[in-house]
Amino acid sequence: MNETSQIIMNTADKIMENLCTKEAVHDAEHGVWAKELWETLKQTGMLTIGVSEESGGTGGSFSDALSVLRVAGKYAAPIPLAETLIANWILAEAGLPLSEEPATIAPVHEGERISFFKKHDGWSISGQAHNVPWARDAKAIIVAGHSEQGNVVAIVNPNACKIIQGQNLAGEPRNHVYFENVHVMDAAVTLSVDGNGTKLRNTGALIRAVQMTGALERILEQTISYSLERQQFGRPIARFQAVQQQIAILAGEVAAAKAITDFAVNALEAGNDENKIASAKIRVGEAVSRGVPIAHQVHGAIGFTDEHSLQQYTRRLWSWRDEFGSESYWANHLGNEVIKKGADNLWSYITSMTEVKI
Repeated sequence: MNETSQIIMNTADKIMENLCTKEAVHDAEHGVWAKELWETLKQTGMLTIGVSEESGGTGGSFSDALSVLRVAGKYAAPIPLAETLIANWILAEAGLPLSEEPATIAPVHEGERISFFKKHDGWSISGQAHNVPWARDAKAIIVAGHSEQGNVVAIVNPNACKIIQGQNLAGEPRNHVYFENVHVMDAAVTLSVDGNGTKLRNTGALIRAVQMTGALERILEQTISYSLERQQFGRPIARFQAVQQQIAILAGEVAAAKAITDFAVNALEAGNDENKIASAKIRVGEAVSRGVPIAHQVHGAIGFTDEHSLQQYTRRLWSWRDEFGSESYWANHLGNEVIKKGADNLWSYITSMTEVKI
């Protein structure tokens, strides 16, 4: 990590630590917009990291942006930072204006189709997208779809759409968006290079894996701290061997999640195939399956209550693991790749997964 990347990380960590309090996260889950947090991130250029200055962004690399998202996951940042970063990367690639207001992307599920029809005064958009993150609070929805002219991407005003309210287990908005002949001007539409949404799906999967890694780091810190504070039979429960063994397992899962996501981030920057990202999403999901029960077992009943912030992180971990493809989805993907390669090529395929082409 170079000096600039370290400055970005330190700045993000300080902002999140100060503004992502348990109370702020709780309020956001009940519909209160985290205005101060958003404005601070906007003023510090965190919304356009990974976009070159020539394209109107802050500069920096995808790795820098993903490092910020790991910090956001660690503090359960109750804003669509990940979605806005993805939106701005898409906009920059498409040559459209960037957004400094909350933005999201649609569709996020494979198989959902949005149709674009060219009109004399612009475009008409029809279709629907389910569980769109933060559509309720977004000022723009970046929509990928299909037309007779080819695959397209557009900036759509949420006020022109029908939005059905919903939320995930963590209380984050996940809304159904209906595009019923929504009119969009030509200036807000361009041809897309991501024809079948593969790049969006892969990027989204890696971003969720990175966010989960940050949240796993946080619950490990909380679990260690609580085990040192909680007294049982006259001594901290951290001194009991059974508790130590469980915390060691949790620490191992967090270390594995960090290692695989770092590897996948490097692969993304090098332009490698999606299999490394698939491996990261699978392994981090497994770490959630093993790590979250341990954290709650050590905390006991208090970890489930509003009084303690542990549940804010574990609910996000349970929610994020299923977004942009669950472990089973990506496991099926990798399994199909292995079958295509054939039995004779299995070992060479496995060893090639450890390579990052620069």
